[in-house]
Amino acid sequence: MELARNARIYVAGHGGLVGSAIWRELQRRGFTHLAGRTHAELDLLDAGAVREFYDREKPEFVFVAAARVGGILANDRRPAGFLYENLQIQNNLIHGGWRAGVKKLLFLGSSCIYPKHAPQPMKEEYLLTGPLEPTNEWYAIAKIAGIKMCQAYRRQYGCDFISAMPTNMYGANDNYDLQSSHVLPALIRKFHEAKVSGAGTVTCWGTGAPLREFLHADDLARACVFLMENYSDEQFINVGYGTDISIREAAELIKHIVGFRGEVVWDSSKPDGTPRKLMDSSRLFALGWKPQVDLETGLRLAYEDFLRHSRQPPARSVPTQVDGKAV
Repeated sequence: MELARNARIYVAGHGGLVGSAIWRELQRRGFTHLAGRTHAELDLLDAGAVREFYDREKPEFVFVAAARVGGILANDRRPAGFLYENLQIQNNLIHGGWRAGVKKLLFLGSSCIYPKHAPQPMKEEYLLTGPLEPTNEWYAIAKIAGIKMCQAYRRQYGCDFISAMPTNMYGANDNYDLQSSHVLPALIRKFHEAKVSGAGTVTCWGTGAPLREFLHADDLARACVFLMENYSDEQFINVGYGTDISIREAAELIKHIVGFRGEVVWDSSKPDGTPRKLMDSSRLFALGWKPQVDLETGLRLAYEDFLRHSRQPPARSVPTQVDGKAV
């Protein structure tokens, strides 16, 4: 089903890393009737406000890229907030979409929905086969509920609501706050600030051995539009790059891109975290979609984005994090 270029499309969370990428991709492809609202314009925690928005705008297609996100510290300090706010946001958007007669809705989850010790690479059927990672279980439980809600509305009401689970994301409009950012944007900022200050070393926690998969946000955006046009199954679907890289290799690549000439020191007395997290995206690849942005190209684009937006003074140095764990 190819979307008409004048279709009414709502991108929830259009100001974030993923939502803004979806918005750019839709604009690039010539869609002319896009709706996006900032938090000040529409509080997604307010069911009445969401209902009024749906009634007024009457979107035909909805991308749910809005969520309350944060690292291990935020999850640990605000478990009730992370669970309640994410449940409320997605409940309002999914239930509101059914009530408003939305033709199709795509809900975006997270790879943290999988069990902590899931076999690698992680297949869709591994969901709910073991305990979650405790440091982000509140967020994960909310995302699992979103998947199940889409499935439930399909079964009870025949809604064409689908879910996609992206791997670790990076790209334009990312979060570079050292207290809460993920590993790639954190490394970009750390190496940049070390270069600017003339530091001789950058210290990272652990051995650098953990393997992680990274997907550029522009690739995820292309996948989301592809799925909106080509996928209508109840089973959620993984969206990944297909291969992974060690944190040590990623750090060396970013060091090269940033132009830091000092030494990378790995503090092996500190924990490494989960040894590997790789999604099995074979179902999506079999449909004909493939990522286009290789990691080096994507990191160069991300560094350019960081330079455009880095007007704040350097923050104090803190350990870089992988999956909310210091590295």
